[in-house]
Amino acid sequence: MPSVQCQNCGLVVQVPPAGRRLCGCGTWLAADEEPDVPVALPADSVEPADWPRLEGELAAIERLNEGYKRVLAQVGKVIVGQTQVLEELLIAVFARGHCLLVGVPGLAKTLMIRTLADAMNLSFSRIQFTPDLMPSDSTGTEVLQEDRATGQRHFKFLHGPLFANVVLADEINRTPPKTQAALLEAMQERQVTVAGTRHRLPDPFFVLATQNPIEQEGTYPLPEAQQDRFMFSIKVDYPEEDEEYRIVEMTTTTHQAQVERVLSATDILEMQEIVRRVPAAPYVIRYAMRFTRLTRKEKGDVPDFIRDYVTWGAGPRATQYLVLGAKARALLHGRYYVSCDDIRAVAAPVLRHRIITNFNAEAEGIKPDDIVQRLAEIIPRDPNEEVVSVSPRS
Repeated sequence: MPSVQCQNCGLVVQVPPAGRRLCGCGTWLAADEEPDVPVALPADSVEPADWPRLEGELAAIERLNEGYKRVLAQVGKVIVGQTQVLEELLIAVFARGHCLLVGVPGLAKTLMIRTLADAMNLSFSRIQFTPDLMPSDSTGTEVLQEDRATGQRHFKFLHGPLFANVVLADEINRTPPKTQAALLEAMQERQVTVAGTRHRLPDPFFVLATQNPIEQEGTYPLPEAQQDRFMFSIKVDYPEEDEEYRIVEMTTTTHQAQVERVLSATDILEMQEIVRRVPAAPYVIRYAMRFTRLTRKEKGDVPDFIRDYVTWGAGPRATQYLVLGAKARALLHGRYYVSCDDIRAVAAPVLRHRIITNFNAEAEGIKPDDIVQRLAEIIPRDPNEEVVSVSPRS
């Protein structure tokens, strides 16, 4: 297979004869670009096994980008504004992840999720978490039934609300840890085990949980292990003045917006597969690794503000979600490669619930988002450059 050196970044890429291949920097390379200049591959150079044959997948990628625009258009009939929130939700959906939406009551979080499920033609269920909710209320339970023909009794499993494509876990922090833990297996393994029998959940499957950041009385904070199962922690903020005017105008009349179903479960599964086949250059992966590794003050050299303000940093799952989220974002924006800008765009929702700050940070008003912003400022995009030294109060 011919080797071509990219004139933009210098990367050596193997290109099929009479074909094209996308470089990690986004430049298209053709096998006949430099036929008289042979380029030798390093002995330890190995092409990624999952490098996509983009020539045959451009149509599928364009369908994903078109589907994204159509979903936004349909959701926009009901939800005013919240463009950033909707984009992060769809990035998580196409990257096969779960989301935790944090916002005060009345910001249409529930309506947003329900409308999104309708536009994607997915089954939807809502679980209102309360202090007296039991695990079986979510997963389902076995009941004893009698066969009228034979008179024999047998157990029958009745599916709980978890058996849906989109599950809204409303006020997830208002239920005890015993019930919260019932979601762990469902979110990670996409199955539930009842009475020793495993029951597969429908595919695709997403848990979109909501949480009120204001009132914490009578709540049960999510354990770190469960927070880590959420790909994104999305902040839902107040609308702008013009947006709030449109919200009031739309919701105080008899007008009812009709949402068309523009996607299907099969389309979403295909799009999830496309996202994982998008190429990510090695330097982009290492750029994502720096975001997570620099949050761990126990490992190696870290900036001073990490030692001063952070108790626990992010784990390897954060790096995985950074890369997957960047791949999905690149496709949604019509690009067929991942850049460092994509990593920076998803860094805050991926890391804000994985960085545990200490009392010093709380006393000085330092939030996890501030930590992520500082990291973005000091991490160079060139992996060969050193991290810029920044004082803790700069």
